Amino acid sequence: MAVPTDLHTFEIKLLEHGVAVIAFNRPKKYNALNPEVYDHWGRALDWAAKSEDVRVVVLTGNGKYFSSGQELTIPDSSELEDGPEGLYKKRSSYTLNVVRLLIRFPKLIIAAIQGPVIGFGVTSTSLCDVVYTVPEATFNTPFMQLGFCAEACSSIVFPRIMGYSRANEMLASVQGILMGRKFTAEEMKEAGMVARIFPKETFMEEVLKLATNAAKFPPQAMKDTKALIRSHEYEYLEAVNEREMELLGVRMSSDESAEAIMAFMMAKHARKESKESKL
Repeated sequence: MAVPTDLHTFEIKLLEHGVAVIAFNRPKKYNALNPEVYDHWGRALDWAAKSEDVRVVVLTGNGKYFSSGQELTIPDSSELEDGPEGLYKKRSSYTLNVVRLLIRFPKLIIAAIQGPVIGFGVTSTSLCDVVYTVPEATFNTPFMQLGFCAEACSSIVFPRIMGYSRANEMLASVQGILMGRKFTAEEMKEAGMVARIFPKETFMEEVLKLATNAAKFPPQAMKDTKALIRSHEYEYLEAVNEREMELLGVRMSSDESAEAIMAFMMAKHARKESKESKL
């Protein structure tokens, strides 16, 4: 299968030995996620899963951020024809699909986090097989600040990886107000989420070296081993995904969340104006 060329929110490269690099490609938007990005992400994963030319996937980002998470915008009138619930159902179908594909992805998938990562960018990487990062990266899931809830199976996978106490601190910690605090790369390594930290200057070189070595292994043996580790919980994780997205829809449709998002956007705008006034 040829490399997809119509997914403009991603840059996709197929390197030697079957290493596919799938990079978020909205650097001016800090690789923020919207329905189009989720749609392209799902199609890129589907291609990589089915292509016989792909043995290992490296998921990364172009620009400063790996991903800044959900793009917060005010929907236009045409999007609200079926009400907030209808809008959320339409948008969430793409997100559900990305999580399903990550849960059942048959090949080795490496998250190469080259910069800060927020929200779904963090939670989705917990479904990858290996996570590498640079020392400067930060990890933040501000769900409580926005009136959201856990997503991408993080309600199950986070406690499993880092323990209940650390997972609670990340997803809903008390830091002045209820919100997830930023974790450093070193803290995430200590928590078991990150496997290795490489210097920024040689980061992708190191990651691609490891990915290329892994791609040289017999591909079916890799698939069989991954299936042994994951297949017993496919249905369980998919059910968790469904439940999280259902509750997230309730949360995002609530007045509480709408007020929190508006306050967040106003504070962001104020910070931007303050920064510009100092220039």
